[in-house]
Amino acid sequence: MKFLFGFMAVMVITLSSCGDEENTTGNKISYDLEERSDSDVSGDVEFVELTDGRVQIEITLSGTRTGDTHPSHIHMNSAAMGGDILVSLDPVDGSTGSSVTIIDKTDDGDSFTFDMIDDLDAYVNVHLSADDLATIVAQGDIGNNTFTGDEKTYDLDERDVDDISGTITFKKRKNGFTLAEIDLSGTPDGGMHPAHIHKNSFAEGGDILVSFNPVDGSTGKSFTDIRSTDDGESIDYENILTTNGYVNVHLSASQLSTIVAQGDIGTNELTGESEEYDLDEIDVEGISGEITFEERKDGTFLATIELDGTPDGGEHPAHIHMNSADEGGPIAVSFNPVDGDSGMSVTSVRTLDDGTTFTYQLVKSYDGYVNVHLSADELGTIVAQGNIGIND
Repeated sequence: MKFLFGFMAVMVITLSSCGDEENTTGNKISYDLEERSDSDVSGDVEFVELTDGRVQIEITLSGTRTGDTHPSHIHMNSAAMGGDILVSLDPVDGSTGSSVTIIDKTDDGDSFTFDMIDDLDAYVNVHLSADDLATIVAQGDIGNNTFTGDEKTYDLDERDVDDISGTITFKKRKNGFTLAEIDLSGTPDGGMHPAHIHKNSFAEGGDILVSFNPVDGSTGKSFTDIRSTDDGESIDYENILTTNGYVNVHLSASQLSTIVAQGDIGTNELTGESEEYDLDEIDVEGISGEITFEERKDGTFLATIELDGTPDGGEHPAHIHMNSADEGGPIAVSFNPVDGDSGMSVTSVRTLDDGTTFTYQLVKSYDGYVNVHLSADELGTIVAQGNIGIND
């Protein structure tokens, strides 16, 4: 017996049906639905084109429980961004883990066809229940929000808080935009940690370029869809990989000056090439160490001075000078001062002090030496010194 249901034109047409194979064109596409909220629920959603022009949408999940009913929807935008409901789907039956919906219109009455799916800016949510829509048990991006497989991971190193570190991974979407996933270990439960891409390298510092969703201390994770800078300029995956930037994760919104994790990205990424030179004790007993030059992707370099024996509270100016230490010479490059508490100085070097380009490859053949001074008022007292480049 056939039942005919009349619907207003503005309503979504939904029918719980398994669909007959002979009623399909053979065109289909599926997307993963991943576990959320520690639900142990996951699966996929499949879109099938029917011969009458409608679209059958079938959700198939494992891990659902008998007696549960899970409201499901297609939402606009990516899962990381969130968005309004585009299409309401038939709820998933927990006993079978499945739901079948047949539509030809969105909830607003706009046409919905199979040909539109591949370019949709959308995602699918499966909710815990009608009374708890805020809890998502399974979720997945669809259409042009799916991933190409291109991704890049950068380290986020421990900074002002012990034992917090991790990574940030940028994943390219089909639409060219980016999902940024921060994954930290050691964050305390209940905390929320603001995070951003900043301009320049971390050794230089710079203004915020892109704000991320805060890192949840309970999970150590943050997911952010990046489509533009905070100033509204479009930024895609390739732009991020070639940006002159770094990432900061802060302790809290009220303690932004405390950095819990940090790392250079884009052209500031280190290539793995480095040169290390000794800095020997000179005028102050017990102070010595080394300086390491590390090549960046853009050909510039990071200079890190590490000294033992520096007194707490001191600030020790440091420079590359021309010629060898025996000959002496004028300053060529000024470093950030060595912090007496840590014995360290970190400087991003792109030019000589006179503005001339100075690259990692030039350092290796440079006629120079490094001085670390006692203080800005006592430059004549050298606490550590070492030849570099061709003078090594």
